[in-house]
Parts: sequence; structure tokens; C-alpha cells
Amino acid sequence: MRKASDPPEPEEEVVADRIQNNGKNYSSNYQYDSNDYLEEGRSKKQHSISDSTHLELLDDAFLHSIENGVPIPCPLHDISRIAAYNKFLHDGQLAASRVRMRTLASKREADMWTQLILCAEAAGSGDRKTASAKLKQIRQHSSPFGDANQRLAHYFANGLEARLAGTGMLLSGHVTQNSSTAAEILKAYELYVTICPFRKMTNLCGSRTIARVADKAASVHIIDFGISYGFQWPCFIYRQSLRPGGPPRIRITGIELPQPGFRPAERIEETGRRLKRLADRMNVPFEYDAIAQKWETIQYEDLKIDRDRDEVIVVNCMDRLKNLPDDTVVQNSPRDAVLKLIKRINPDVFLHGVRNGSFNAPFFVTRFREALFHYSAYFDMLEANAPREDQERLVFEREMIGRDAMNVVACEGAERIERPETYKQWRMRSLRMGFRQIPLHQSVIKKVKSIKPDYHKDFIVDEDGQWLLLGWKGKIFHAISAWKPVQE
Repeated sequence: MRKASDPPEPEEEVVADRIQNNGKNYSSNYQYDSNDYLEEGRSKKQHSISDSTHLELLDDAFLHSIENGVPIPCPLHDISRIAAYNKFLHDGQLAASRVRMRTLASKREADMWTQLILCAEAAGSGDRKTASAKLKQIRQHSSPFGDANQRLAHYFANGLEARLAGTGMLLSGHVTQNSSTAAEILKAYELYVTICPFRKMTNLCGSRTIARVADKAASVHIIDFGISYGFQWPCFIYRQSLRPGGPPRIRITGIELPQPGFRPAERIEETGRRLKRLADRMNVPFEYDAIAQKWETIQYEDLKIDRDRDEVIVVNCMDRLKNLPDDTVVQNSPRDAVLKLIKRINPDVFLHGVRNGSFNAPFFVTRFREALFHYSAYFDMLEANAPREDQERLVFEREMIGRDAMNVVACEGAERIERPETYKQWRMRSLRMGFRQIPLHQSVIKKVKSIKPDYHKDFIVDEDGQWLLLGWKGKIFHAISAWKPVQE
């Protein structure tokens, strides 16, 4: 039996996935708001009273579970859904059918990729006639309802069409002409969480690392770049409430890009109120500050760091710096500006999660090829883990993966907001800006790896140097690292 002072098991750490993943579909402003899939501004809905009520109900369910001492599973891992997907994965007849069809599928895939690249080359050179002819051929063999390759081709064709039309960011209207509701997007994300371990692993790694750093601290100040709804923190607060000798004082500075309208900080201010309510119910001293502005404009003084206070300082940023303009867009890189600010903060640990990608080349055809390879792995992952007729899979591919891919293909300059770098590029940037990498604790890595057996065998959990890597087959999607500034 687990004692009250023992750390919760991994499945408990993602209880806030109910909050985390339900809330993720209420983002606004595609250009500015980005945090993993559903927080990448994918929904067109503004924050509303009904959204707030929904989030409070989810918080209440979380509190009810811990206050009644019952095990805290991830609510999104619905038993019937898991059973259905397990049956899908282990259906021997289906597996045999896939083997028989593989040779034909491989030939079709090679042909489709050739046509897509030829179309991209024509579009890149300004040969609209050839590009339009190739696009017409691609449309005959692509479909959002087909196999993984046909679905991939459908969205890349949409991106090429928008590029040829010069519509750029206006393509979002074309993509979502059959607009999904918030409830439909939520169900789609439930599918993603059920079949893919990345969010669970990322949250567990971050929370466990912070808990180790703040093990003896009387106070911990977490500066979260990209807090959005704060879905990682309820479980962290809960774990700290069980700490022998009592919990520390937890202070969170939530940082986001401003929402459009008259109340740019409305959503993250509400995040603070929700987290305060949860912390009060768990008897954890809690403070919260909200900052909603472009990150490169934030000043050290805005963070209200009290060096006279005996507190551990943590900076957290998961998968969010990829959407800041890079050196090719503006002369003074906002990415470097944020890293300079973090260095001045001088945190006890800087946790940086990277969305690993090599499709940020300034040359269109090079970028197109890399993006095609990258996003094909996502569609392949969904093909292997969810039935083709699954409506949630269709919505997830359209509203999240498809939009990202089309932004890469259709947009240039400031309109192209999908600008990932590889974790090796981020390593060089961080070293250049005056950071040194520190290893993630082996007990944390072991916990993360213990999640893998619950999912498809082709998911990757690996290490490279001091990076924790998460991916599918040969493609790395996420990389997690820990850093400390080098003080001269």
C-alpha cells in the first residue's frame, strides 16, 4: 500500500489531463497562442462563461477524487475506448491484411510523394501551370478519409493550393469550412491522449524534476512560459501537499502571449484563480502573477523576483519557443531575447521541451521535403493506432496536424508560424546564449520509460546525451532537457 507521503504513481500524475486536455480546445488567436496541439490556437472560439464553468466542473472532479482518497486515473483513458483500440491493435486478421497490402501501399506512397515533390518544385519556381496540373493529379488519389498516405497528401495538397492562390493565413477558412465544435475537438484530443503517451510523459518528466529540485525548499517560484490553462500544475500542487513536513509556498508566474480584444490577460488570469482555488482546497500556500505580452518584450522587473526570499526558482517552457519568430524573420531574434531573460533570472533549473523538427529551411522545396517526412510519421502513428473510420481521428488530423502542415507549406515570412528547430540546434543556441545542460535524474527517466509498455510498441523513448527523446518509429517528435545559466 502506498503511504500518503509517497509520490503518486505515473497514472496519478496525469489526472489533470482531464483539465489539461479538455481545456485545450478553447484557444484563441492562431498567430499567437501555442502550446502543444489544441493550445496552438486551433479553435476559433473565444474564452466564454460556459468554458469557465466546464473547467470548474473538471477541477471539482479532480478535487473529489483526491479528497475521497480514491485512486486518481487519467479520466481521458476511457475503459471502453482503450478496449476498442486494444482490439484494433491486436486484431490478427487486420494485421495479416496489412501485410498483404503493404507492397501495393508502398508503391502508391512512392508515387504520391513523387507527385507532391514535383508539384512543390513547380510551385517554388513559379511554374503555376505545371503545379496546377500536378495538383489535379494528386487530388484524384488523396482523401481525408483514406489511408495515412492519402490523408497526408490531402493536407499537403491543400497547402500547395493555398500557396498558389496566395491566400496564406486565409487558408484556415478553407480548412475548417466544416468547422468542428469544441466538444468534437475535445473528443479528438481524448483519442490522441488514449493512443499516444507524449503528453503524459512530458508532464511527468517536468513535475518530477521540479519536485526533486524543490525537495527541501520552503518556497518555489515557477515561471511558466506558455502556461495557458495551467493544466500541468494541479497534480504538482497535489504532490507537494503530500510532502513530509508540509508543502512549500508555491508561486507561479504565468506567461502567455496576449489574446486579442480588450482583455489580453483574461484567460491566464482565470488560470491563476482556478489554480488558487485548487491550492486552497489542498492547503497549499499559493501565489500567482499573470503576464500577457510578447515574450521578447518582458523585462526582468516584470517577474517580481525576490532575491531576499529563500525560494527555489524554476523556469518552465514546453514546446512553445518554436512559434516565436527566428533569426530569418527579424534581425533581433525573439528566441535569443527570451533566453537572455531566462539567463538573467538565473533559475535553479530551466526545463525546456522542444518540438523537434528540421523543416524550417528558408528554401521552400527543402522545407517541403522535410515537412513531408515529418508529418508522414504523425499520420502513420494514427494509422497504426486508430481505425480509419474513427471520427475523432479525422477531426484531430484536420484541426491540428493538417493546419500545422499547411502553414509550413502555404506561408512565408511572418505568416509562417511553424518554425521548429531540432533539439541539436536548440542545444547549440542554448550553449551560445550562456547555458549549460544538466542531466535529468535517472529516476525521472525510469518513470517516464515505465509508461511506454502501455502503448504501441513502435513509440520511442530514448536518450541522446542529456536529452530525453520521444517519438514514433524512426522520427523524434519531442525532446526534453534541463539547463542552468553559466554566470560569469
